[in-house]
Amino acid sequence: MLLVVPFFSVHLSPAAQHSTVEQVGCGVLGSRNPATPFSTFTMKLLLMLLFSGLMTGCRGNSSSASPPKLLLVSFDGFRADYLQNYEFPHLQNFIKEGVLVEQVKNVFITKTFPNHYSIVTGLYEESHGIVANSMYDVNTKKHFSDHNDKDPFWWNEAVPIWVTNQLQDNRSSAAAMWPGTDVPIHNSTPSYFMNYSPSVSFRERLGNVTTWLSSSNPPVTFATLYWEEPDASGHKYGPEDKENMRRVLEEIDEHIGELVHRLKVLGLWESLNVIITSDHGMTQCSKDRVINLDGCLDPSYYTLIDLTPVAAILPKINKTKVYSKLKVCDPHMNVYLKEDIPARFHYQHSDRIQPIILVADEGWTIVLNKSSLKLGDHGYDNSLPSMNPFLAAHGPAFHKGYKHSSINTVDIYPMMCHILGLKPHPNNGTFGHTKCLLVDQWCIDLPEAIGIVIGALLVLTTLTCLIIIMQNRVSGPRPFSRLQLQEDDDDPLIG
Repeated sequence: MLLVVPFFSVHLSPAAQHSTVEQVGCGVLGSRNPATPFSTFTMKLLLMLLFSGLMTGCRGNSSSASPPKLLLVSFDGFRADYLQNYEFPHLQNFIKEGVLVEQVKNVFITKTFPNHYSIVTGLYEESHGIVANSMYDVNTKKHFSDHNDKDPFWWNEAVPIWVTNQLQDNRSSAAAMWPGTDVPIHNSTPSYFMNYSPSVSFRERLGNVTTWLSSSNPPVTFATLYWEEPDASGHKYGPEDKENMRRVLEEIDEHIGELVHRLKVLGLWESLNVIITSDHGMTQCSKDRVINLDGCLDPSYYTLIDLTPVAAILPKINKTKVYSKLKVCDPHMNVYLKEDIPARFHYQHSDRIQPIILVADEGWTIVLNKSSLKLGDHGYDNSLPSMNPFLAAHGPAFHKGYKHSSINTVDIYPMMCHILGLKPHPNNGTFGHTKCLLVDQWCIDLPEAIGIVIGALLVLTTLTCLIIIMQNRVSGPRPFSRLQLQEDDDDPLIG
């Protein structure tokens, strides 16, 4: 962006995230002693330019013959701190050439179906309607589970990005088993998709998606790819089982290497935008940390809709009586009436949220007498770092070698819409949270902004002092000036 003003031309480079001020000329503002007016004007001008650079965005999108393309990849249950605790040579190379968000705050409850739908809609669970992996709708008496998820009724409260993308001229979408993509949401599925089957290998899923991205007509401009690991192993072994988790995470890193290699072979690596992320993390559980509901409440008093670590209770008797018994059940579990669920969870305003919700403390498991126990689980409070995933991205839309501390899961959707040039549906995300990741957006972090402001003030102060000193030298007293003859002085000084 080029700003032209008197005395200065300013070139702002959002990619470099700094501004360069080049002085091309200066002058006196018509005063015998210009120091004060000039320095005041200069200070105002520089401050105006400085803060206009900080406060305004620079957008560099240019129209091109073909629309941008985006591939969204999810490795289920990839906890953010796995990146610090294990080695990922392929993923680290991907990050070095792209961007990394070290922690993504996902939505409550931190389960697979709800968070995958939040990623592609930008909505909290209470708004998009997928409030758990197991649900019951009191109005229609319908049940939802991961084995019974194909009814569009459950999905139609939101519009996922693959539907929006296909409504544009000369665009199509594709999906390899992302939750919901094999359901006709608003009477639309992706143009190319795979019915969910956990037996299909990563290589087959990758092969289908990359083929669709490279050779479809109309072109596939948005595609998704889902893989069940490391979630499955995290449940089976627990995230603290270093040996088994290292093995599965090495396999995931190899999958990322396959992905990059195939994109390069197909000539897509430099032109395709790729986001790698996850839905949630994982925490260690133990047989020593269990909450037995059957020991607290007669099973005939309620229907259990979802169990652990967030249990959904539909009372069969007086709700207050059920609530009172559960409230004193176990100190390692919070019990909420629906209307009292903390606002920070954004988990109240849906008929699919049951009248009583139980939330176990981290690492604790809500069980019935015959329940099986997992060594690792998720679904807990989304403020827990163990529940949060990460995000890495590469492509022409993203900076190279940039790290960002955190964003929210719901922020991913407006960012993807921006990359694809789509008008987003109403959502709970904030595009501004992701601007630092993108090459066409002006962004500055708070510490950097403070440093620039302090530095600019020091420079302005120094310039002002120098100008005042220089002007004082120019207009200071001159020796023997009183001995100069006036033009109309006819008398000599010495008789």
